[in-house]
Amino acid sequence: MILTTTPSIEGKKIIAYKGIVYGEVISGVDFVKDFAAGITNFFGGRSNSYEQELCDARSQALIELEERARDLGANAIVGIDTDYEVLGANNGMLMVTVSGTAVVIE
Repeated sequence: MILTTTPSIEGKKIIAYKGIVYGEVISGVDFVKDFAAGITNFFGGRSNSYEQELCDARSQALIELEERARDLGANAIVGIDTDYEVLGANNGMLMVTVSGTAVVIE
C-alpha cells in the first residue's frame, strides 16, 4: 500500500475514491517516563522517552489507518495529515490522529 501526504501519486492514476480513513492512538505516559522527562526539562536536552512514545503512537496510528483503508478495498492513501494533542487532567495522555483518503490506483 502506498501512503503519501500529497493529493496524488506521480505516475499513478486514481481510479476510485473509497472514503476518508482515520487512525487514532491515545497513549498514556507513565510515571517513570514523566519523571525522566522532568529531569531532562530541568537540565535541558531532548527527552528520549517522550520522543519514543511519540514515534510508537504515530506508527500505530499509521498501521490502523492502513488497515481501515485495506478493509475498504483501497491500495493507497493520499492526502495524509497527522495531528497531535495532549489530553488528561495533568496532560499525561498523548493522542495521535492520522487521516487521509483511501483510493484505488492502477
